[in-house]
Amino acid sequence: MSASTILLAGQQNAGKSTLFNMLTGARQHVANYPGVTVDKKSGWFKVNSETYKVVDLPGTYSLSSFSLEERVTRQALNELDADVVLNVLDAANLSRGLNLTMQLIEQELPMVLVLNMMDIAQSEGIRINSELLSQRLGLPVVETIGKRVQGKTAITDSLPSATKAPLPYSLAELDQDRDAIVEQLLPYESCFNQSLDWVAVKLLENDSVVVDQLKQTLPEATWFEFEKTLKAQQSGLAVRLTMSVSDYVVTCRNRFIQSLIEDVVDESQAAPETRTEKIDRWVLNRYLAPCVLLATVFLIYQLSIVYGYELTNYTWPYLAAAREFIAGLLPEAGFLHDPYLRAMGLWIVDSANTLLNYVPIFVILFGLIAALEDSGYMARIAFIVDKILHRFGLHGQSTLPLILSGVFAGGCAVPGVMATKGIPDHRARLATILTVPFMNCLAKVPLYTLLLGIFFVEHKALMMFYIATITIIAALLVAKLLTKTVLRGTETAPFVMELPRYHMPTLRSVLMRSFERTWIYIKKVGTIVIAVSVVIFCLLQFPGVPEDQQQVFEQRATQSIDKFYKKLGNNPYVADVPAEQLPSLVNYYSDYKRAKLNATSASKSKAVNAAFEERNAQFYPMVVPPKGDKAAKKVSRELRKLASARKKIRRQMKEVRLETSLLGQLGRAMEPVTQYAGFDWKINVALLSSFAARESSVATLGVLFQQDDDSNASLESRMGSETKERGGNDLSAVAVILFFALYPPCLATMIMIRVQTGQYRWMLLAIFLPTGLGFLVASATYSIGTALALPGIVMMSWVYGISLATLLLVAVGDKIKAKFLPSQPNELRSENG
Repeated sequence: MSASTILLAGQQNAGKSTLFNMLTGARQHVANYPGVTVDKKSGWFKVNSETYKVVDLPGTYSLSSFSLEERVTRQALNELDADVVLNVLDAANLSRGLNLTMQLIEQELPMVLVLNMMDIAQSEGIRINSELLSQRLGLPVVETIGKRVQGKTAITDSLPSATKAPLPYSLAELDQDRDAIVEQLLPYESCFNQSLDWVAVKLLENDSVVVDQLKQTLPEATWFEFEKTLKAQQSGLAVRLTMSVSDYVVTCRNRFIQSLIEDVVDESQAAPETRTEKIDRWVLNRYLAPCVLLATVFLIYQLSIVYGYELTNYTWPYLAAAREFIAGLLPEAGFLHDPYLRAMGLWIVDSANTLLNYVPIFVILFGLIAALEDSGYMARIAFIVDKILHRFGLHGQSTLPLILSGVFAGGCAVPGVMATKGIPDHRARLATILTVPFMNCLAKVPLYTLLLGIFFVEHKALMMFYIATITIIAALLVAKLLTKTVLRGTETAPFVMELPRYHMPTLRSVLMRSFERTWIYIKKVGTIVIAVSVVIFCLLQFPGVPEDQQQVFEQRATQSIDKFYKKLGNNPYVADVPAEQLPSLVNYYSDYKRAKLNATSASKSKAVNAAFEERNAQFYPMVVPPKGDKAAKKVSRELRKLASARKKIRRQMKEVRLETSLLGQLGRAMEPVTQYAGFDWKINVALLSSFAARESSVATLGVLFQQDDDSNASLESRMGSETKERGGNDLSAVAVILFFALYPPCLATMIMIRVQTGQYRWMLLAIFLPTGLGFLVASATYSIGTALALPGIVMMSWVYGISLATLLLVAVGDKIKAKFLPSQPNELRSENG
């Protein structure tokens, strides 16, 4: 038995998703931020023996197909053949939601009217006569309070009584022309899912979707004649009505809605000023709003980046323990060569751990973003910054993607690109998708930290300020460039922002959404990182160490082993260890030393000893000599020397393998070009590997800049000393930082751009435009700085000053132009009028 289909339709922020959760029990994303639900979400529930499928449609105020939400909703209403449409209205703002109700009635859909948020309406002194409303509209009307799970039974009981209501207002002036069109369309009635009366009115309104549908349906000759007749009808009606047909329909609707509201709504007890209005007097004040916004953003990143990073100190030991556990399951390492399964397996684990190490930060970040959405302040942020973003071709609702991507430091471009689906302006949406990757995602921070720790110890704060803000400047300028060139002909939409009431976020909702978003991030990025890590591994492994050099390494390894056995002579412990077991002994020694290093307390140190004694009782005395056992101490001492020699040989082998690998050769081949930006082959390889995942840049540099001895020198000291020996300086570091800041999105973001835009051309543009721009800026910075012998910090200051001046010139230029060519002002919609 097939399920009956129920569509949830209504204005933004009316509580549709909350009712969806109430009916289906699904953990649907519920947010106090307009335009959150853009895709159709489905769920099921049962009433007695009847099964219902519920589809939660995007929130919209009309069915004009002007925005993405309107197009998705209208297409679903036309194609899903719903048994019931639950039209959800915000009871405290009935007049605003009834516009969509009238359009649903015009489509002759079986409907039930749901007045949600009745508690808020009552708290604001608004009384609604639901019975009279039902009589006037000819529809069942039920009252609900979704967040308190009140009204579920009322909704399910009303489903069998859903009706197609007659149009409650007259369009008398259109009757004659509408009937004429209906008569012409009767032979083609089966081609339409809608009422022919509705189709005829839409044709008179010159609705582009219906016109295109009819054009494809009618034979070419028939359409040609029909179009001439239609244009004549539209011209005649425009003269007779003294307005367009669409304006006439809207006027009739609004006139009826106004009279209906006067009859069924009593606001005599309404409060003169609501809590939301009192807060907005301060939050939206033209002078205080920027201060509140900056304080909010600072607090978000202080809590998520600063404190969240501290949490990684507690989570990392678990990741390290997981790596050790997996390493124990993989084939054992050889003396010089590891089985490919082991090498690749550990490479994948290390790549995944790099991602998982940031999970605490994302949990906090997404939780704070969810709290902002639920509170209602996120919509205020969008409205506050829209005037600035609009000048550069972006949109007020570009704010959330920019924040998620890392406006100042942190975030990730993957959820940032995903969040653009709520932007109704198609041109601004594409511009946002192509510019959010410029933001400073968390994965970029390690490279910045590394370079600043080497070259800019005394100017870390100033450099971080430059890095954090120059990416915003670049994103705005690139967005402006795109909207004036490749996006110039793309359709746009006016900025209409719903300002919902302020609500106190619930802990359950915030935590649920935080974990859900973090899990989505882990699944989408984690799977890609694992796949890409295999590719990078292969590119860095093959074709391998040249045979002549391999023989040298083998000879050195043999000499080290022979020296080990020669030094120990007739030592009784070594007699029990044949040559084929020597790699196992060295691995055992290395594992023990690493485990002891990670032990953070005396009890854990004892536990390590117990575990290793149980693991191999034969090897244990040679690694942890018993007191007074000179033979065991001698084995331990020589074992330490052998492990050190082996480590040095393996490190040098790895360096040769990397340099002669396919990726290493590519890095060498790029040097004649990249030298103008101060990049050598190692930097080239690191940047290439970071295309797969930004975290790979530092990890690759850690492999490429090997230490020559057994000291525990940090990557900063190793990379700094080697770079300076080769003549590198802080100017080349500035070039790397600027290129990395403008570098194309990682592979995961590239895939997400393809998914969100549906076209490969935007994905390719997102690769080549930032690459060209980044290399141009880096090359100019390095070349000019070298020619003028300028320090890196001075050159960075010049680049920043020029970028900021360009941004201000573009902004002022548009402002001057706007005085002579004024554009349509943005519209602020408040739930309190």
